[in-house]
Amino acid sequence: MKISADFTTIPDVFAKHTDPEYQAAGVPVVSFPFYVDDVAPDAQYLHWTFTDPDSIPVCGFEWIHWTVANLPIAALMYDFNDSHALQIPPDFSRQMVAMIPEALQGRTSQASPFVGGTDPAATMRYNGPQPPDKDHDYYLHVYATKKPLPGLSGGFWMNELVHALRNANAAGDVPDQDAIFLTGKA
Repeated sequence: MKISADFTTIPDVFAKHTDPEYQAAGVPVVSFPFYVDDVAPDAQYLHWTFTDPDSIPVCGFEWIHWTVANLPIAALMYDFNDSHALQIPPDFSRQMVAMIPEALQGRTSQASPFVGGTDPAATMRYNGPQPPDKDHDYYLHVYATKKPLPGLSGGFWMNELVHALRNANAAGDVPDQDAIFLTGKA
């Protein structure tokens, strides 16, 4: 598998400097597009995490910006003749619920009781980069499995996704995976 995007610095429309109409509860909520290429031929489902390891010195933990599980690859429209056969389109997080209801999105760190977010548009969907101190490097890690991950429901926490991936691996459904870093501007 190979993950890529048309940028290395996340464009403003998907991050801190977006227009107010693309925010919920003061948080950017329009997700960025990316490509998933060379997926294992037997893979049927995509899962991913988008986190900010550079937030650790700022808030004491790695900020969770977006998690997705059990996205059927067959539900994505793609052209086998395209060099980027699978594309996660812009604003997919807000559209996914209507487009592919069986796919799941997990909670972001905005849902933490220490943060106090209550708006589901910010706590259970894409939560764009907002580095407060300097540019941060964000980590997008995508996995593909043959079967959906059991035991997850909408609003899962990232640790539940990690455990489900570990259990899938132990059961012989070894995830195909790749990751990239993208920069978010302060």
